[in-house]
Amino acid sequence: MRMSRLASVVAALSASALLLAGCSGSSGGGGETSASPSDQILRIAMTEPGADAIPVWNQVKTTYEAAHPGWTVQYNFQNDDIYSTVGLPSLLSGGNAPDIFFEWSGNRLQTRHADGYAASIGDQLKAKGVTDLYIDGAFGGTSVDGKTVMLPLGKDVSNVIWYNKDIFDKQGLTPPTTWAELDAINSKLKAAGITPYAMGNKDLWPAGNWNGHVLSRIVGEQAYADALNMTSPLDSPEWVAAMDKMKEIHDGGWINDSVNSVSDNEGYTLFFTGKAAMTPIGSWLVDVRKDQAPTFNMDWFNLPAIDGGKGNQQSVLGVSSGLVVNAKSAKIDQAVDFFATLASSDIQAAFVKAGSSSLTKAGAATGLNPLSQRLLNLIETAPEIVSPPDTGYNLKVADALNTATSAVLGGAMSSQDALTQAQQKIDALK
Repeated sequence: MRMSRLASVVAALSASALLLAGCSGSSGGGGETSASPSDQILRIAMTEPGADAIPVWNQVKTTYEAAHPGWTVQYNFQNDDIYSTVGLPSLLSGGNAPDIFFEWSGNRLQTRHADGYAASIGDQLKAKGVTDLYIDGAFGGTSVDGKTVMLPLGKDVSNVIWYNKDIFDKQGLTPPTTWAELDAINSKLKAAGITPYAMGNKDLWPAGNWNGHVLSRIVGEQAYADALNMTSPLDSPEWVAAMDKMKEIHDGGWINDSVNSVSDNEGYTLFFTGKAAMTPIGSWLVDVRKDQAPTFNMDWFNLPAIDGGKGNQQSVLGVSSGLVVNAKSAKIDQAVDFFATLASSDIQAAFVKAGSSSLTKAGAATGLNPLSQRLLNLIETAPEIVSPPDTGYNLKVADALNTATSAVLGGAMSSQDALTQAQQKIDALK
């Protein structure tokens, strides 16, 4: 998940929303939506879907409005970083709150439910035949307390290691299966004058995701969850030893010196322009490449097995995402109707053709980009799915850990000092 710090997004919030043409219009009010004869607007808030997908969302709007005379669909698209921090909470607590909103599974979805914003929609989806349109396992991660509260949109692998195939071929390298093999690759690349990794970690989450997976592989999934759930310390000797993997990357000069001063997009550019051989990031890089470097020759491998690690060495760092109906909305029936339109065969086929993934049977039959299909297969067959710090856990806890990762990867602090500081922040939350 793409997550940035509050300080970098608050100033941009007022300019972040993109309302699709023809979808404007609002009325005054408090923190809850209301349905009245004068307000037949279905408000939908979500992250920016990408230029190729916007025409398909317009198609959903047009189809829905044709089947519901007098109703208007109004989209509010926001930058991912803004939406995930201050954007969505502001919308939910403000006037004209969304009737439908995008969310990630895990702690974030549980929080929305606990705060009374996630309606139970399982029975309505079944009654309209929507559930039957999805592939097996698609609704994993969409329930809280046994109730379905989210329509699945996709499953993202939050971190794999992408590599420049041309560089690997020229250097005679093959994807590693163990961390020791990866270290050997890093050393060979460095000796050849090639920086092994490029990353833009200005907003903390990119390295936070990467290291979150590394940490879980070393200390084990339960110990990882316990620490992030604030039931065990982050600064134990075991965690310090695990964090040293990031220190080794810094000490080896295996990552760009600018890692903590450039954005994720700038990090992608370094990778696409051959300034580094690899970049650890999520499945969305397929879409980024299509926009920035469509002919770039790349592939990926999952995090290699770490010798002596207590976690499942075939685990996948991933998260589900989808749309939630605002339980405070008076338009729940209309929202579920919108979901039925969204899940229809022609719409889902259009999304796949636009480069988006689909968890519906029709979408799966259309066929994804091969790289995306392999990533979907990876997460669907994973023996263990690990949540990134910033989606599976309290955001302030995630921020403390991700800040520690940044400090170590940038060479500003030792593993011990960084984790001690992180634990102090977490202790202050209790």
